[in-house]
Amino acid sequence: MTYAYKLMDSPVGQLKLVARGDRLTAILWENDKPNRVRLGELVLADDRPILLETERQLHEYFAGNRDAFDLALDFQGTEFQKKVWAALLTIPFGQTRTYAQIAAQIGNVNAVRAVGAANGRNPVSIVAPCHRVIGASGNLTGFAGGLANKMLLLALEAGQTSLDAGADVQTQVTAATTKAAAKRSRAAPPRGMQGSLFGN
Repeated sequence: MTYAYKLMDSPVGQLKLVARGDRLTAILWENDKPNRVRLGELVLADDRPILLETERQLHEYFAGNRDAFDLALDFQGTEFQKKVWAALLTIPFGQTRTYAQIAAQIGNVNAVRAVGAANGRNPVSIVAPCHRVIGASGNLTGFAGGLANKMLLLALEAGQTSLDAGADVQTQVTAATTKAAAKRSRAAPPRGMQGSLFGN
């Protein structure tokens, strides 16, 4: 099976948008591990409509003008993984969930670790918002795109920053990380609430 891809510059690094047919199959990070998302042969296709539409919607998201995506998705994974990824799609913009909450949502409260593993293999980053899943203590846990990017996406969704593709990302990451660290040192965030991490 051949997959079409398009590269996109973004405030969180260069993203690789991947489609199979007319559906989005993956959004890969610039430094993604090669085996995190298993795909077939990749062929450059800058003119594929689904990839152009994905790029357009992502630019709107980073500019602070979009809080939901409307894209045809083609998840490639096990049935369990697909359940977890479908649950990610239900997390509202500006909110977070814990791994335990996702496990309960899919009807398997004992599958917290398996949920974490599936979350880590989410192929459609950002659109299926695995960045909105945090540890039970409120800590930002591992993220395929890196914790700095996870912080940046959550800060964007908390309304604390508007990301522009041409912005100085490192400055924004440093500021967001410093601010959130200072807030966490004053008070532990309540379970599952992103607002406490970013002061709203």
